[in-house]
Formats: sequence, C-alpha cells, structure tokens
Amino acid sequence: MAKDKKKIAVIGAGSWGTALALVLADNGHQVNLWMRSKEQQAEINDRRTNHKYLPGITLPDNITGFHSLQKALEGADTSIIAVPTKAIRETMRNIIKIIGTPMTFVHVSKGIEPDSLKRISEMIEEEVPQELLKAVVVLSGPSHAEEVSLRHPTTVTVSSKDMAAAEKVQDLFMNQHFRVYTNPDLLGVEIGGALKNIIALAAGISDGLGYGDNAKAALITRGLAEISRLGTKMGANPLTFSGLAGIGDLIVTCTSVHSRNWKAGNMLGKGKNLDEVLESMGMVVEGVRTTKAAHQLAEKYETNMPITEALYNVLFNGVNPKEAVDQLMQRLKKNEMEDLVDILSEQMEQK
Repeated sequence: MAKDKKKIAVIGAGSWGTALALVLADNGHQVNLWMRSKEQQAEINDRRTNHKYLPGITLPDNITGFHSLQKALEGADTSIIAVPTKAIRETMRNIIKIIGTPMTFVHVSKGIEPDSLKRISEMIEEEVPQELLKAVVVLSGPSHAEEVSLRHPTTVTVSSKDMAAAEKVQDLFMNQHFRVYTNPDLLGVEIGGALKNIIALAAGISDGLGYGDNAKAALITRGLAEISRLGTKMGANPLTFSGLAGIGDLIVTCTSVHSRNWKAGNMLGKGKNLDEVLESMGMVVEGVRTTKAAHQLAEKYETNMPITEALYNVLFNGVNPKEAVDQLMQRLKKNEMEDLVDILSEQMEQK
C-alpha cells in the first residue's frame, strides 16, 4: 500500500525499538534511531546490524543510527519512545530541552511507575509541556521483536485520548506483515500491557519448577481474571482484556521462549535469586518493577490479586517460589463466576 513518507525518530535501539524501526523503514519512512552507545551507532551505520539485540537481521539504508538526541529528533514530528519505564521521565526531560514545536509521542514500553502508580502516558503528559505535546499514543499487543524483525505476521493495537492521532500512527505502521487495530480504551490497553508481565514471571516460575501445562494454563486464566478485575476497577473497559492488549499479549508473553519476563521467572523457579537473574538477563525485566506497582494498586483499589501478591512475596520478601505456589493452591474455595459478576458490577457502577 502507498505510504506518505515521513521522517520518524525512534528513541531507544534495543530489540523492540529496532524492530519497529524496521517496520517503519519497510513502509518507506526515513527512521532516525537513537542510542546511548557510540559503538552501537557505528555498528548500525557501518555494518547495518544490531547484533546484541537482533542477531542475524540486516537493517536497510533508510534507518540511520544517532548518538546525538538532537540530531535524531531533527525534522521529525513523531517520536517512538522505546526505552524502559524507569527511563521514561529522564528521556522526556531530555527531549523537551531540544524540540521547539509540538510532537506526537508513541510509547511502546509496558510498565507502571511504582509509588506514583502512573501509567506511561501519564508520565509523558506530566513531563512534556502542553505547548510541545501534540498527542500521546500507546502501541501494544502480542509482538516479540524477534518475530517482527523476521516479518512474521504480527497484530497490535494503538490507543490514545486523541483517536485521530492513533489512526495516523496506525497508518505509519500498517503493512502486510504488521497489522494495526485501534482501541479507544487507553487505560485498559496500558494496564493490560503492563500487568501481563507479572503473570509471565509467574508462568516462568511454574515452568522452572517443572509444573507443566496444567499449571501454566491455570496461571494464564486466573491471571487474566486479576488483570480484568483491577483494570475494571480503575475504569477500563473489560472487553479490552479480551483483545490484543489483554489476552493476546498475555498468551504470547507467558508461553514464548522470546519473553524476557518468562525467562526471568524460569530462572527464579530453578533456584536463582533475583539479583542473579537480573544480572544474567542483560536487559530490563519490566515485570519485576511492575509487580511492586501492581501490589500497591491492589491495595489502593482494594482488589484481590493473589497471583500478584504471591509473586511480590517471592521477589521482595524472600518467599520460596514453591512455597508461594503451595499457598496459592491452598486458598479458600471460591466460585469461578464471582470474578465475572464483580467485573460486570463494577462496569454498571461506572455507568
């Protein structure tokens, strides 16, 4: 399909930022890919590879690596923010020192800030003055960078308070390999994308303990119930959690060998401690930080989240993973339909 070619800045040259740069480049856009490392910039521009993050992938000539944030932003009116949640505020503060005209920011990370309990769109809105902010759009869904970079069929969703901006981002990315839907439920899309990392950690622990498919299927199903329960209390549309940003992302993150949250959980299940796991991963494991934030959200919204609570105790209170699973299994008996009734009741109250 014909594309209106644009210059787009991608801030963050990890696996996901690089994979999205490839999608944009396939659509004919000029992509300025920013990274902190001068060595990584030289590799991208001279060898056309980003081996640490996407081994075996050749980058086209319309992706240019930049170490200078100012040069990366020159001529772009849209920035893809592909940095970890903990780096969002610093990144936005550096960007607003440079830009002089309003910009659309598309964030593609999945997390919640502990203590403030802010979603990423809220963090961006807090850091960017109104006169420099066109719109904030979130892109989320079941989408491992390794498969996107191989141009395997992938489907995601975009959302924003400004749905016209979301549709423009949809047009930027949409092609025969990368299908993009829109969803007006910004809160639900962000909550689903963030909280699924918690369940993926738990699924990895279950696999590391050798518990098999029955246990993992239960974790995914009951994990979705937790995500829907909290998200609905926060004001999200419960149907969002049945879509790409909910169950779609949950399934892929809990079952794929590409999932860094699953990998981290798997190592925990096999007996490694958290510090060892994080050191060996070499990349950010968003679910660890998000578990702390979700634990705080559960308290704030008085929401029952037993899987999240169990994982919180494993990560931060030194509880043995097997003991945590045993405690989950020994909880008081319950009717499975109670969750559905609670979610529907919450939705009716909001109306």
